[in-house]
Amino acid sequence: MKWFAGSDHAGLDLKKELVALLRERGDEVEDLGPASEESVDYPDFGQAVAKKVVTEGGLGLLVCGTGNGIAMSANKVRGARAALATESFTARMARMHNDANILVFGARVVGAGVASSALVAFADAKFEGGRHQRRVDKLMAIEE
Repeated sequence: MKWFAGSDHAGLDLKKELVALLRERGDEVEDLGPASEESVDYPDFGQAVAKKVVTEGGLGLLVCGTGNGIAMSANKVRGARAALATESFTARMARMHNDANILVFGARVVGAGVASSALVAFADAKFEGGRHQRRVDKLMAIEE
């Protein structure tokens, strides 16, 4: 699977750990930054990851302090469905029922262990379609 990852300075360390996990699983990850702990603005990275996911396919991973700001910025991109998760069940259901294409974490909210489990749950889940497709279609129609 191809992934695009990004964070702000608050999410940098957790993002690095999660990118390493994805690579250990054999996934390809393009890390869109940042590369240092210097203060940056989360909307820049949320938007960059969302644009890549929408135009090139694959999945996205985003991390900021709470996860809220970077999720909001990603969801401004037409076609992005960024889901903020704090545990595995929510991450898995976001993929299975909402066809989420970006998973978001708050580094100041969840630890690396919980985030890793949730990321694996998201990565291994598949969109179920069926009755959920109708709902995703309605969600996407809001953008028109």
